[in-house]
Amino acid sequence: MTKVKICGLKERKHVEAAVEAGADAIGFVFAPSSRRVTVEEARELAKFVPEGVLKIGVFVDATEAELKRTFAEVPLDFIQYHGDEEPEFIQQVGLPAIKAVSVHDEEDVRRAARYDVEYFLFDTPGTEFKGGSGKTFDWTLLEEAGVRPEQLILAGGLTVENVGEAIVRVHPYMVDVSSGVEIDKRKDVGLIRSFLDAVKMKER
Repeated sequence: MTKVKICGLKERKHVEAAVEAGADAIGFVFAPSSRRVTVEEARELAKFVPEGVLKIGVFVDATEAELKRTFAEVPLDFIQYHGDEEPEFIQQVGLPAIKAVSVHDEEDVRRAARYDVEYFLFDTPGTEFKGGSGKTFDWTLLEEAGVRPEQLILAGGLTVENVGEAIVRVHPYMVDVSSGVEIDKRKDVGLIRSFLDAVKMKER
């Protein structure tokens, strides 16, 4: 069964909707973004995430002290590195890690092999902020990644309409959605439920 992460959550009702619909992971964005939350806000939202649902923090070039403090205070299960962090830095921090890779071409995909992390998240390069752009990339490039399917998280422009095709073509361990479950840049309860339903339907 393909896992599902709903990322960029800022409101209790959306966290609860994601959990109730069967999300496997919740993403809190601590990097510059329209979806950014403070440590205090994330700590409050995390109270509505039950055990067994992962809490993942998204960071861009944060300091080691900031990462460790946020990880402990929310608390988080994984750090998602979405910046220019070097492999040595991630090893030094020593927390469960997801390395996000912005995919322009095959070289970007191959660069993932430099990192020793639990998961790799492949996404479309950001526009205004580092992170995703809400658009898909050429999924065939992932054939060059050398990443085991059980380590692969697919992001970038996923929606209710295309997530089924993504699962069939890429066979990711997890799919990650943010803007694809939003209306006017705000999460939508109906779209969250529909997205999770679309993943479950594909698995039957």
